[in-house]
Amino acid sequence: MVDWALCAARDVADGVVLVLPPGDTRLGDDEVKGADRVVAGGDTRSASVRAGLGVVPPDAAVIVVHDGTRPLATAALFTKVIDAIKDGADAAVPALALADTLKRVREGVVVGGVDRDQVMAVQTPQAFRAEVLRQAHSLGGDATDDAGLVEALGVPVRVVPGDPRNMKVTTPADLELVRALAGA
Repeated sequence: MVDWALCAARDVADGVVLVLPPGDTRLGDDEVKGADRVVAGGDTRSASVRAGLGVVPPDAAVIVVHDGTRPLATAALFTKVIDAIKDGADAAVPALALADTLKRVREGVVVGGVDRDQVMAVQTPQAFRAEVLRQAHSLGGDATDDAGLVEALGVPVRVVPGDPRNMKVTTPADLELVRALAGA
């Protein structure tokens, strides 16, 4: 899965930093296909991104963060978020409208509905003006994605159309579906 994600990133990036879990056998291997640098991540997603930021060249203008758990992201999707930054946004995320009815639930009981026109499913890759992402991470917070840290600064995050095939693999069934979609 990581190799697929690296391939799409490599197609559009000037450089790729691969952040792996501490103890991964590929750490220290500067020959990982598609990566310019390989570093150990941290205990949280945000700590792992900070580890990667530590080796991104200081003159980088745009930084894109992507999860290897979304192996079907395309070069076109990377380009969409990067283009949003080039067009003046400080941050950009791909997102999909939701089709399902959403409910708030407390202790197994529905307590109300959520207006699905007001929410979207956000994906990676997420692109940022480098100084904005660095500032967001300099505060040391944690979030489920980097856009959340940038939002906490009060910086608007632009939404671009996501890709329904860019699903996140979190279960064995997800992996089987991704393999089928990829023809692997």
